[in-house]
Amino acid sequence: MTESPKSELRSISNKSLTWIDIQKPTREKLMTLAKYPFHELNIEDCLSKIQIPKLDRYDDHVFVILNFPVIDKDRRAAPYPTQLATFAGSDYLVTVQQGNLKPLEEAYQLCKIDQQYRESFMGNSSGYLLHSIIDLLVDDLLHMLMKIEGNLDDIEDVVFDDRVAVAREVSLLRREITALRRLVFPLKRTVLDLSKEIQRLTDEDLTLYFDDVRDHIDKVIEVLDESKETIEIFKDTDHMLSTEKSNKILAVLTILFTLSIPASVFAAFYGMNINLPGGIETGPATFLGEYTSFIILIIASIIPTGMMIYWFKREGWLKS
Repeated sequence: MTESPKSELRSISNKSLTWIDIQKPTREKLMTLAKYPFHELNIEDCLSKIQIPKLDRYDDHVFVILNFPVIDKDRRAAPYPTQLATFAGSDYLVTVQQGNLKPLEEAYQLCKIDQQYRESFMGNSSGYLLHSIIDLLVDDLLHMLMKIEGNLDDIEDVVFDDRVAVAREVSLLRREITALRRLVFPLKRTVLDLSKEIQRLTDEDLTLYFDDVRDHIDKVIEVLDESKETIEIFKDTDHMLSTEKSNKILAVLTILFTLSIPASVFAAFYGMNINLPGGIETGPATFLGEYTSFIILIIASIIPTGMMIYWFKREGWLKS
């Protein structure tokens, strides 16, 4: 194993295979790769942070760009893509990371200190090492999906509780699932093309290894599709329950307003500055005492209100 004393270029060797890893590339760092036959356009792609997945084929090496998701600690932010550019030759593999792919960094450090792990992870060819890296990062996707499924279970427990508002949580998780699906589908296509091209750089048969990676990606896609369907059901359920709750509130308020109409009508009449029976201008009625007019108004308001309550119950509008 060897490693450059400077941070610009670090490398690990296993037998005849060399793994060079560059994080947060700059043009100065990439100039250290001048001894390799890399095209200038590919170097520019490594410096760019916004590149779609691609695969370029050359006589003695392949260049591939893959995007893997990184989930921010703050769940309010959507998963964002981190670019991994790779040059794979017959006896070397160069990885250029734009962001911090934590599983890949941990694997690199383990390869530095553990010879057995280094031999197992790197193998004897760049194709095998590239398979190990992609498989590691795809497995990390499965760990992300386990967290998503846990969040789905939490939402399922409260989505039918009308006392708890989950619209925000549903929207955040829905955005997270959508962002992951946008990254995984191009990954599957690129890995499929890569598995066909990488074989010509090694005598080792890597078909089964890349088939295993594709199976893992298919599993990720399957889980994402199921999660998408589930979160859409939760979204619709939350919308329907919220609508039902709003309708109940509006129904109660409408009934209360309707029942207050008779009293409001009589109050409006007797608030007018005109002569009315029992009004101040004509003299109040007294055959039921000092408050005869008030009693008559109350009775006149209660009778139509009672009739409306009877009618509402008969029509089933007052059922809980």
